[in-house]
Amino acid sequence: MSLLKILTFPHPILRKKCRSIKKVDSNIKKLIDNMIETMHAAPGVGLAAPQIGENIRLIVIDIGQGAFALVNPKIVKKNKTLQTFEEGCLCLPGIVAPVERSSAVTVKGLDKNGHPITIEAEGFLATVIQHETDHLEGIVFIDKVKDKTLIREVSKKEEEGKNKFI
Repeated sequence: MSLLKILTFPHPILRKKCRSIKKVDSNIKKLIDNMIETMHAAPGVGLAAPQIGENIRLIVIDIGQGAFALVNPKIVKKNKTLQTFEEGCLCLPGIVAPVERSSAVTVKGLDKNGHPITIEAEGFLATVIQHETDHLEGIVFIDKVKDKTLIREVSKKEEEGKNKFI
């Protein structure tokens, strides 16, 4: 396995809508393993393929309950109840801001082996899934910040103490 280079904003691929993956083959499985390793090394709780220069619909997540991949993820249901987390992203190092998102989502896609999977997520995991699937649409978290004056820089020490999205 090998660590992948994480692109930083405003790299143009971060603004592109990603294409679907036609087949989960050995190349996709290897990419998933490398993305998980890169996410853990960052350290982060999520990573989307465009962040490592791949214009495909693939995300990996690990909020401390074990890493998993979603191929062609699609959020099919969003709770109307909202929650706010202070988000960050490795494509925007040192930047954080509060983002309001649905408190629960249902996402469908394929797992690492190409099998259909449905995940019902709430709380922090729901936020991470929304953050990462936004990347597949060319959306970065600062686009979702209602009050742009709340976007702020954090020190390295403060950043290391936070959960980060990537």
